[in-house]
Amino acid sequence: MTTVLSIDQGTSGTKAVVVDGGGKILGLAEHAVRPHYLPGSGVEQDPQELLDSVLETGRAAVAQSGALIDIVTIANQGETVLAWDPATGKPLSNMIVWQDRRAESICAGLADHRDEFASRTGLVLDPYFSAPKQAWIRKNVTRDGVVTTSDSWLIHHLTGEFVTDVSTASRSLTTSLDSTEWDHELLDLFELGDERLPRILPSDAIAGSTSAFGGMMAVGGLIVDQQAALLAENCLEAGEAKCTFGTGAFLLANTGTSATRSTAGLAASVAWTVKDKPTYCFDGQVYTAASAVRWLQGMGFITSASELDVVAATDSGGVLSVPAFAGLAAPWWSPEAKASLTGMTLSTGPEHVVLAVLQGIAAQVAELGSLVASDIGQPLQRLRADGGLTQSRVLMQAVADLMQIEIDVYPSQHATPLGAAALARVALEPSLPLQDAVVPWSPSTVYEPKWSPDQAAEFRARWATAVEATR
Repeated sequence: MTTVLSIDQGTSGTKAVVVDGGGKILGLAEHAVRPHYLPGSGVEQDPQELLDSVLETGRAAVAQSGALIDIVTIANQGETVLAWDPATGKPLSNMIVWQDRRAESICAGLADHRDEFASRTGLVLDPYFSAPKQAWIRKNVTRDGVVTTSDSWLIHHLTGEFVTDVSTASRSLTTSLDSTEWDHELLDLFELGDERLPRILPSDAIAGSTSAFGGMMAVGGLIVDQQAALLAENCLEAGEAKCTFGTGAFLLANTGTSATRSTAGLAASVAWTVKDKPTYCFDGQVYTAASAVRWLQGMGFITSASELDVVAATDSGGVLSVPAFAGLAAPWWSPEAKASLTGMTLSTGPEHVVLAVLQGIAAQVAELGSLVASDIGQPLQRLRADGGLTQSRVLMQAVADLMQIEIDVYPSQHATPLGAAALARVALEPSLPLQDAVVPWSPSTVYEPKWSPDQAAEFRARWATAVEATR
């Protein structure tokens, strides 16, 4: 049985798990990393801190497990970028995080090509994706070295290779959705045409080897964190969907093996490529979920996320929240949108604000669910959910109420590394079918709608009005 060291390098932390072929976790280590929120919509991370967190958690998990590791895999943030020196591996810029909005002017300058980007890449022209941020670094920080997504830099430090994986490349705005290769005409539009580009690997490829965590180990099965969670939650058939509730909330739906474009403003990208066959997905983003909860904590409404359900009122008292602290994604794509609280009176207390923010997160997820249903031509039957905020019963119930479907909570807090581990198994054992590499699971909790369809529709209509006011 293959034993995998699976590392989930995320926005707010790095997690490493050692997992055996049956899905049993043999070792676990976590390390918090904090983004720096700058004036002017900037969000950055210290590259060395991220690299150190990968090495420290990986070594700690291996030591705790006492196991012999067959292969290492990394799930990455997807759209976070930096410049670095390929000769030394030294960073030449900070990490520019996926939440960063400073490339808005670059996207505005390419607005005439919006339809071209959509048709060729499946993505909306927005600073969320990696190429605008790479172009921003070239314009504002440095022309030296290479400029890539974070995974290429991390993998280079582990293996010496210069690669990325197909799911990460498909989040760039410069990769063809059909061919899954770099599109040089689109690279030229971002003035990135002369850049040295990493080699794009399929999801079941071996990228190289490393001795960073002890003995020599293969490195492979690379993937974006959200697609890894989609895989872990066994969303292997078209129409199956999950939502991860982390720093942001990310709803992804498997769309099968055809490179379908969204007509509803969702992003279309590669979920994974196994045995040379791509599987695609639609995805929508809520930019601030746990980060909105951290705002509640910073304002003194709660002392920790564990207090959400204790503090939240049973009724918001008419208070509505649009928690657009980093703008709004699909279907609005309004980077200029700001967070709002409306409907407050002198009787409004912290409990009403807490509930309103949770309902605001749930309302955005519900909107994404409706967009997916529109695109795939049928309503979602149920939604699988993972991430730290699934521990809030109030939030999960709000999602069920507003979506009017059942919510299945994934029984582990480690969906992303477990999904990446499945790909690592296939990378090391090419004859292993992907469905056999995914560990079976049953939901820890199932939330059923308590609101009537009319209640849900009425709330969503009021909330939509509040959204328009923020734009």
